[in-house]
Amino acid sequence: MSITRESYLSLVPIEFRKDKKNYIVEDLATGEFYEMPEICIEAIKLIENGRMIGEIEDNLKKRFPNEEVDLLDFAQQLLDMDLIDVIDGEKVEKKEIEKESLGFLWISPKVGKFFFNRFSLLIYVGLFIVNLSMLIAKPSLLPNYQDVFISDVMVLNLLTFMGVTFFLVLVHEFGHILAMRAYNLPTKLGVGHRLLLVVLETDMTSVWRLPAKDRNVLYMAGMCFDTAILFIALISKLVFPNSSGIFLSLITLAAYDVFVRIVYQCCVYMKTDLYYVFENVSGVHNLMENAQQMIRKRLPFLKSPLQKDEIFIGEKWIVFTYSIFYFIGVTVTLALMTIFYIPVLLHAAKLTLPKLLEPPSSFAFWDAVLFSSQSVVFLSLLMYSWRNKYAKKQM
Repeated sequence: MSITRESYLSLVPIEFRKDKKNYIVEDLATGEFYEMPEICIEAIKLIENGRMIGEIEDNLKKRFPNEEVDLLDFAQQLLDMDLIDVIDGEKVEKKEIEKESLGFLWISPKVGKFFFNRFSLLIYVGLFIVNLSMLIAKPSLLPNYQDVFISDVMVLNLLTFMGVTFFLVLVHEFGHILAMRAYNLPTKLGVGHRLLLVVLETDMTSVWRLPAKDRNVLYMAGMCFDTAILFIALISKLVFPNSSGIFLSLITLAAYDVFVRIVYQCCVYMKTDLYYVFENVSGVHNLMENAQQMIRKRLPFLKSPLQKDEIFIGEKWIVFTYSIFYFIGVTVTLALMTIFYIPVLLHAAKLTLPKLLEPPSSFAFWDAVLFSSQSVVFLSLLMYSWRNKYAKKQM
């Protein structure tokens, strides 16, 4: 089925709204969102008014004399995005894509607004400043990799670490969920990954229905809850320095986990919460991809022969600025690995490997075996996440 200058098109149900620089187009059937410049929106309006492709192109060339107008190419892009329903009276056959079911609608928007409103946001900012002040004034509060090991029994360390981490990650993600519900938006919780880290992810696709000024609250919501948890943990360590061993150990472990996760958000070369804030404030979407493209262009040994310059005029300085933070993020990751992750792994290996040489009838041997099984669970979750990502790319 070909599209010519004499063709008439009919689009699937869509909505579009003005964003900072361009427009956001939503496919109401699939829930997919696309960014388009004004000229594309004008073309869509004329298509929906029943105008012929060639007539639309001639019209737009007069209205946008400084723009390159090729309606046949644009129509093909719409077809590739499954946004065309009918071509010259003939219905377009396309793969049935089931719209993802989003939920958490049982959470009232009033509950979300209780945690995320103008007053509460000031509290979160205040807590962040207090946390930073405490860590600077009393460096002994800074987390240490040994905070992970609360016992000589490795299985207990493993179960406690996994339990505390899972709970705190849920708290983080529930921050995003409550912020979404504060704006009466649906969402869901899934499993994803950042490099070799398995993470829980809140589906925030529907944030594109909001104005740009409201999105940052949703992106920062998880860190707001992290900040509150870190404040509670640091204050507890100050107020109850001589409390029972298990209580102080759990509080110290919680502080370690949340502190590392907050610092990790600065790794904006991955799509962390702060990355989306950076992207939203700049108004440049696909910022990471554009930065990678710019980096490859400046480093000839990384440049692909098929690479095209797709960075819009006026956005190069923003992409360049992000590229600097991109490299800073890599440095932060290396620091996290060196200070927190690698020492934990080495210390765990130092405590575990000798136990594997113990007789199979001993508790120490099975303690080491059960602890080693953590890697199997971790790799399974990581492979599951990578498989899902690969499957989505093939769709």
